[in-house]
Amino acid sequence: MFDIVTSLLGLVLAMPVIGICWIVAAIETRSNGFFIQKRIGRHGRPIRVCKIKTMYSSQSKRSQIASDNISSVTRSGAFFRKYKLDELPQLFNVLLGNMSIVGPRPDVPGYADTLTGSDRIILSLRPGITGPASIKYKNEETVLAGVDDPAFYNDRIIWPDKVRINKEYAQNYSFWRDMKYILQTIFS
Repeated sequence: MFDIVTSLLGLVLAMPVIGICWIVAAIETRSNGFFIQKRIGRHGRPIRVCKIKTMYSSQSKRSQIASDNISSVTRSGAFFRKYKLDELPQLFNVLLGNMSIVGPRPDVPGYADTLTGSDRIILSLRPGITGPASIKYKNEETVLAGVDDPAFYNDRIIWPDKVRINKEYAQNYSFWRDMKYILQTIFS
C-alpha cells in the first residue's frame, strides 16, 4: 500500500519534471525520450524498467558498465544522471507493482539472475528505486571511471559488496529503515 500511495503522489508531483526531461531527451537524442531496458525483478523474472534516455542511440552493443559508455552520454543526460532525474519514470514501475520504492536495484541480466545459495534471498524482494546499496554507490559511475579496469572492479569489488548489503537489507527488513533510506536518498 505504501508503494502505491507513494508512487501515485510522486507521479503527481514529478509529472511536470518527467515531462520536461522527456522533451529535452527526445530533442537531444532525436528519438523517444524514454529508455526501456530489460532488468531482473522479483523471483528472477525479467521486467522492463522505464527511465529518461541519457545516451545517444547506438547500433553497437554497449557495455553493462555505465562508465564504459560515458562518451555516449548527452549533455542533458549528464545533468539528469547527476540529479537522478532519469530515475523518476520508475515510479510507473512501482505503480505497476514490479518495483518498490525501496529495495535492491534491478540489475541487467547476468548479475542478479546468476545469484546462488543464500544470496538468492535478494530475489525474494521487489527491486527498488533506492536502497542501502544504491545510497552507498550513488557515485558508482565516477568510481568506475577512476579505475584501470572498470569491469573487473565492478565484478570483483562493487557487485559482491552490493550483494552483501542487499542480503543484509533482506534479512533485517524494517518499514522504518525504508523511511530512513528514502530520506537519505532525498537529502543526498
